[in-house]
Amino acid sequence: MRGACLFVLFCGAAAAQVSSASGADSPKQPAGRGATAPTAPNPGRGTPAAPAAGSPAPSAAGQAVLPKDLKYPPLRSIQIPNIATTTLPNGMKVSLLEDHELPVVAGMAMVHAGTLLDPPDKIGLAAVTGAMLRGGGTAVKSLDQMDNLLDTMAATIDSAADESYTRVGFSSVKENSDTVMALFKEVLTQPGFRQDRIDAVRAQMRTAIAQRNDDPAAMVHRELAGVLYGKDTPFGWTSQYATVNRITSNDLRAFYRRYYFPANVSLAIWGDFDAADMKAAIEKLFEDWKAPAQPAPEFPKVKETPAPGVYLAERKEANQSYYSIGHLGGRVDDKDTAAMQILAMILGGGKRTRLSEKVRTKTGAEDEIRAAWVAGYDHPGLFEISGNTRGVGTVDVLKVILAEIDRIRTTEVTEEELQSAREALLNGIVFAFDTKAKLMGRQLLFDFYGYPKDYLQQYQKALQAVTRADLLRVAKQRINPASLAIVVSANPQMLGEPLEKVASSGVVNRLDLSIPEAKPEPVPSTDASLAEGKQLLQRAQAAMGGAEKLAAVKDFTQRANYKIDGAVPNLGGSTIVETDKWIAPTTLRQDSTLPAGHIAAYTDGRVGWIATVQGWGALIGAQQKQIAGDLFRTWFRLLLSERLEGRTVNAVDSNSVQITDTTGQEAKIEFDPATGLPRRVTYDTPQAMGAPLYSEDTFDDFREVNGIKLPFKITISQSGRKFAEVEVTEYEINSGLKTADLSRRPL
Repeated sequence: MRGACLFVLFCGAAAAQVSSASGADSPKQPAGRGATAPTAPNPGRGTPAAPAAGSPAPSAAGQAVLPKDLKYPPLRSIQIPNIATTTLPNGMKVSLLEDHELPVVAGMAMVHAGTLLDPPDKIGLAAVTGAMLRGGGTAVKSLDQMDNLLDTMAATIDSAADESYTRVGFSSVKENSDTVMALFKEVLTQPGFRQDRIDAVRAQMRTAIAQRNDDPAAMVHRELAGVLYGKDTPFGWTSQYATVNRITSNDLRAFYRRYYFPANVSLAIWGDFDAADMKAAIEKLFEDWKAPAQPAPEFPKVKETPAPGVYLAERKEANQSYYSIGHLGGRVDDKDTAAMQILAMILGGGKRTRLSEKVRTKTGAEDEIRAAWVAGYDHPGLFEISGNTRGVGTVDVLKVILAEIDRIRTTEVTEEELQSAREALLNGIVFAFDTKAKLMGRQLLFDFYGYPKDYLQQYQKALQAVTRADLLRVAKQRINPASLAIVVSANPQMLGEPLEKVASSGVVNRLDLSIPEAKPEPVPSTDASLAEGKQLLQRAQAAMGGAEKLAAVKDFTQRANYKIDGAVPNLGGSTIVETDKWIAPTTLRQDSTLPAGHIAAYTDGRVGWIATVQGWGALIGAQQKQIAGDLFRTWFRLLLSERLEGRTVNAVDSNSVQITDTTGQEAKIEFDPATGLPRRVTYDTPQAMGAPLYSEDTFDDFREVNGIKLPFKITISQSGRKFAEVEVTEYEINSGLKTADLSRRPL
């Protein structure tokens, strides 16, 4: 069953083309991030209003007015819109808000099911489920059909999981809103959970895992969260290849049945409609969704155990150091949230705030240092200071930051600092919630977590009431230098002074950034699943021409053109010609013609060689592993796996089997339910460097060759991205191939 070819490994093209998870928001799980307090994203100083009446005007000589002379009108208070709320007979909560400014209707459902509910051995389950609601099609429509329908109506539907909830949203022009809402209801209540889409989402998650150490700023935040929350808790753990690989379609269905029922859903709809008419339409639309309610689970609690110290994530290739300093913070509804937001803004809310200025003055480094009080809605968030600097100045910068933390706990901030930070935050609120739609989204969030409806107004007033004395008090009470953890990503050889200089204990803890290798794990089997797997394979044998005809194949040649997708680096747009020759049971030769020259590889199942334009050598390492996988997946052995000693055929579901052997090889075959023919094979492709690539070969255009049906079109995808279209130009069966000919190296 040949799709992927040896040149993929040698050229490294496949490794370069993968990207982070996409689709319905990245199924990549946030490590320990709480929801932010209700301020604008990256709040800055705000945009100055036009000068009020009576403001100083430019002089006759054209002299400009200084910023300090400008007069600003008072900020308006947040006006909570009139939201109509109701509970449907099936238990679903509904909130409606009329907004006739634009002919648009939008909505969002929040389901009380997020990543905090992941089982420890299947971290990523909620994220895959959330992504699959939209990214997997529905029980009656494929993903392509959904995409085409939405494209024709200029509408969108999306879904993604957060820590405490999963959101499903839609947006549509008014004239198409009835049709789009029907699709939205279908997505929410009839997910498809098709195996091919599950495999694609899991592939994207595996890519994200492989790349998670590539961004040092994100990495130090993740490691700080792991240190503070505990890497054995849902707030601090991260998904691994093994936890993602264990997630099956049955797991998704079980997770959906447990948490997706009307009484566990809050639905908000806003836009150009009449509220009474919309209420009636929603009641009718969802009247048949009557899944039984189950008690909502209690989310895990944060273990507030300090983990002070200095932690080093070594990156030998790094010239810059990245750092994240912090300890556990508070909740959005804490009485001190407003004061701590202002304090964080003073410390590091922009380029010219206190920490950046102090570091520039003391060390000469023009670093931007960010400070944040990231409060959680239902659990403590983080107090965090982060930034990056030249490796040689790392210790000096950390010393300045720690000294400034001490100073802000002992000396009042200036009135100018207070006013500037408060203004930025207040402006941020106004501009973040300047439309009814934005307010509706935040009010839905407040209601979801049980916050009062006027919380935004309370928060706005709290910001206005904060004094310098309040800031000194909360700095003393809420910032604890003895509890600070410092995570640094750096090359120790590039540091001007050792990190031990900022460790009160004199000890630097080493962090392990390694990513555990993906190891094939057979799907749990039973006597029934093994029997079903054998039946599925035998059905495929019959569909292809019969088991005896397959067993009678003693040698096999496939010639094909691999048209590489244009987005693939280095090889994109090129055509590779490859010939594979196989002699039963384990002799295989592959010859590929690339733009850079010819590549040939040979194995007898135990040893082999590889020849390129640079010369030849023994087949070892990842190259040997890949060709061993190609042998394992050869059509006439894979389809007869139930006859081969050491192989296990286990049913995954009603249309697919997992085949494994005692050497660790593994492949999953998905069959066409209508014909019984193999439709897709998925497996891992070894790489010379990094984690294996999740690969997928999709088969089409079956034709009969010597009484056996074989595919003449194969589509290869890797890590969820298309890699190549394969056109088979010729098959030969039992042509009399000789081992001596296959083993002869090119001159």
